Amino acid sequence: MNFVGKVWKILVGIKDGLVLLFMLLFFIALFGVLSARPNPGQVRDGALLIDLAGIVVEEKSSLDPFAALLASEAPIEETRARDVVRALDAAATDDRIKAVVLDMTTFIGGGQVHLKDIAEAMDRLRKAKKPVLTFAYAYADDQMLLAANANEVWLDPQGMAVIAGPGGSNLYYAGLLEKLSINARVYRVGAFKSGVEPYTRNGMSDEARANIGGLYGALWEEYKAGITRARPKLQLAKITGDPAAWIASSGGDMAKAALDAGMVDKLGDRAALGARVAQLAGEDPWSKLPGAYSSSDLGAYLADLGQIRKGKTIGVVTIAGEIVDGEAGPGTAGGTRIADLLDEALDDDLAALVVRVDSPGGSVTASEEIRRAIQRFRDRKIPVAVSMGNIAASGGYWVATPGERIFAEPETITGSIGVYAVVPTFENAAARLGVTADGYRTTELSGQPDMIGGFSPAMDTLLQTSIGGTYQDFLKLVSSARRLPVSRVDQIAQGQVWDGGTARQIGLVDEFGGLTEALEWAAAKAGAKKGEWHAVYLGEKDENYDSLIRQLVSSEAAKAGKARTAPVGDIFALTSMRSQALGTRIARDAERLLGTRGVQAYCLACPAPLAPTAATPVAAAAQRPEGMLALLTWLAGS
Repeated sequence: MNFVGKVWKILVGIKDGLVLLFMLLFFIALFGVLSARPNPGQVRDGALLIDLAGIVVEEKSSLDPFAALLASEAPIEETRARDVVRALDAAATDDRIKAVVLDMTTFIGGGQVHLKDIAEAMDRLRKAKKPVLTFAYAYADDQMLLAANANEVWLDPQGMAVIAGPGGSNLYYAGLLEKLSINARVYRVGAFKSGVEPYTRNGMSDEARANIGGLYGALWEEYKAGITRARPKLQLAKITGDPAAWIASSGGDMAKAALDAGMVDKLGDRAALGARVAQLAGEDPWSKLPGAYSSSDLGAYLADLGQIRKGKTIGVVTIAGEIVDGEAGPGTAGGTRIADLLDEALDDDLAALVVRVDSPGGSVTASEEIRRAIQRFRDRKIPVAVSMGNIAASGGYWVATPGERIFAEPETITGSIGVYAVVPTFENAAARLGVTADGYRTTELSGQPDMIGGFSPAMDTLLQTSIGGTYQDFLKLVSSARRLPVSRVDQIAQGQVWDGGTARQIGLVDEFGGLTEALEWAAAKAGAKKGEWHAVYLGEKDENYDSLIRQLVSSEAAKAGKARTAPVGDIFALTSMRSQALGTRIARDAERLLGTRGVQAYCLACPAPLAPTAATPVAAAAQRPEGMLALLTWLAGS
């Protein structure tokens, strides 16, 4: 029996070894498949097909492949705005590309600056006599901003098109918190710092309404000017003035109403569109399916274009998404991660640095960590330009202060110079349940912060004083950077948000321009002549498995009916999408109140992100927080 036992153990060991070997080979093979990159050899004569699935972003968020594969629904697809612009501009002079098709079937949207950049590239393509076609089941504001610059706008006959304009409702929780006996303790500076209002009020304050009204009014005027300039036949007044009468005039047929109002040019399904593209760009010799045409996709085309590595190197650091403490990102601006990228680049012999900001702000400590890292370039006499994207507000403006030259678009949202913190305490809720707190204290701060017993007057004073000091630091940074008196900065601060045009008038921005203009300025400042420099994006890696993982999970989710970017075909589907987004919005508001956060320079008046950030409450909880308020809250919960 002893011999048999030993033999059995050997056989079990061999079996386990073989299992481990086959698992290793499996994962090696899987990694090889998932690491496949777009193949430049796939580019052929015909149309350039750009599938704008999901959202257009400044920086793609990082993807955890295991979390994605185990998730109950597919991650939202992301497309970098600059990739689309680069492909469109290259196609204008590429003899292989006969036409460009933008498929917006599952396109959710993007920031107004990003969409304007793509729209302008589409217009340049049209002027180069390259036809641009778009197709969708539904066109809303973001889709129409792009489609207006196309030669032919196609809409499925069962689809819809509508323009609503910016604005909408915020959620306010003061009544709920009162019913739950939760005391939301607010510490803030800035009469217009409306980030705390959802937890302290039942509606928007007059100050916030006036400020956000001016901002949205400016953005709406820019939108109307751009879309009507590109598409003069569009009857915008009819569409937005009395939408019910407009739809009724077409007997309730929303597709026909869109056609009559000049929003779209053709009603047809995907097969009809394909037949039209085949006339322009050629038929697909390998497929006889309805609507097939010769085409190359965006990934393969970008791979074929390659990278320019000529002349002096201009570094570009991207600060996109909420600014948080730690290593988060890409897609979320982890302060430590970005500061490390900048410090490593100090030894890379960069001729200049461009800071690309597309962020509503966030943690003050993380913003300051990034600002100091940027300042180290200035200290070494390296030219630094700042390029603002859709939003560069609160902490997003804090990190912009070291720039020698700040560029923004008229549609950029900036300012929101103010700070706040919200800390919930539960003394009233505990009392209702019969729980009280008592003990012995040697000082007024002993046992503070006390989430059950409540904060002492000394604790309240300490926290508010801390907020006031941080606000003064913010004012001084802006005053020094913009060469304005602190008193003047205080007038235009107070948490107010501004459009890019107003920001330029009041001195927060130097000139209009996008990333291209900022790069050109930085190159010239570094002494590089035209064509003798190239941009390098710090920390950017070639795609490995991300895109394929997204495709795999998306296809499986689509089969299960859980795809997050399914086509929207009618007004009821659109309503359902908004309803689903509401849950995410409420969860984000709850996490902002209850999560471990320090002093915030965050713009809650700015438009909400179209997708959740990469940083999750679970990931955040795993890290020791930074900043006094966050640290105190963390310690109280330990």
